[in-house]
Amino acid sequence: MAARIYQRPKNAMQSGKARIDEWVLEFEQSEARHADPLMGWTGSGDTQAQVQLNFASSEEAKAYADRHGIAARVHTTPVRNLKLQAYADNFN
Repeated sequence: MAARIYQRPKNAMQSGKARIDEWVLEFEQSEARHADPLMGWTGSGDTQAQVQLNFASSEEAKAYADRHGIAARVHTTPVRNLKLQAYADNFN
């Protein structure tokens, strides 16, 4: 059973920064998805892919994965570069 650990990204639809300091342990899919012949919805028998565990730090998430024998990879968050500019720069 494999998993990935990552920091929750900022919501692109809102300006707030709620819950971006949380780390998430998410299991990878162990079987392929398939289309339901009657409804056409996609699904699989893999219930682990629906589980997300939240942690305060990446060390806590990694310790949990090690304690339960889960092979987990930690994905670091890329550094966000802010482009600071003034409204007056539009008229130069």
